[in-house]
Amino acid sequence: MFRALSTAALGMSAQQRSVDNVANNLANVGTTGFKRSTIAFQDLFYENIASSKRGGAINGTNGKGPSLQIGHGSRAVATIRNFMQGAVAETGNPLDVAVSGTGFFQVELPDGSVGYTRDGNFSMDSTGMLVNNSGLPLASQIEIPTDAVAIEVAQDGTVTAMMAGDNTQIELGQIELAKFANPGGLDAMGDNLFAETEASGLPFFGNPGDEGFGVVRQGYLEQSNVDIVTEMVRLIEAQRAYETNSKMVQTAEDMMSVTNSIKR
Repeated sequence: MFRALSTAALGMSAQQRSVDNVANNLANVGTTGFKRSTIAFQDLFYENIASSKRGGAINGTNGKGPSLQIGHGSRAVATIRNFMQGAVAETGNPLDVAVSGTGFFQVELPDGSVGYTRDGNFSMDSTGMLVNNSGLPLASQIEIPTDAVAIEVAQDGTVTAMMAGDNTQIELGQIELAKFANPGGLDAMGDNLFAETEASGLPFFGNPGDEGFGVVRQGYLEQSNVDIVTEMVRLIEAQRAYETNSKMVQTAEDMMSVTNSIKR
């Protein structure tokens, strides 16, 4: 009975993790460049209660019957992030840039390290530096002059500006992208940022248009890849599994109550 209670409690805890994950996905359905995630579960160890022995071979077991194994439930072991390309929406803002492909923008973090993001919602800070929504500058260190009247970002990441009173364009810099052998291994830091890990491997760097990096599109933003219908189905599945585990707890409690009443 106690094993059943423990197993059901672990099942409820695991399904609660799944519900929390779905809630986070749905909360970020409107977040630029957000990548949906799922929870990976793992069954716990099995206890061999008994092993039967019979004369002769049974199913190739050389005289040994199948063991009686009782599982101890499951647990959530990992968050798996889906980096499938989200829909690209036109904004008309010249500082909005979307990656069409697998590359990541690079931003410089306050500690000097580099964070990676699919969110290309950029703007200028007080010094003219191109920064993300959190005020973190692009690792490419692109500075836009205050007297620039038009900014152009080519598909290869080249940033140019037309100056006031001048019909010529000047080149301001190049947006460089990064990609990973296993982007699913990246560590989510919040603020639409990811950090490299041993699981993701070291980043490969290249310019937009290089093979495997994709291109950038000015005036567009990549939307979240969360599918509301899929998330609602997953939510219903987790809710039903949670309810079933809770009924197992109630059943085990009723059986123990009956047993105690017999003893009396």
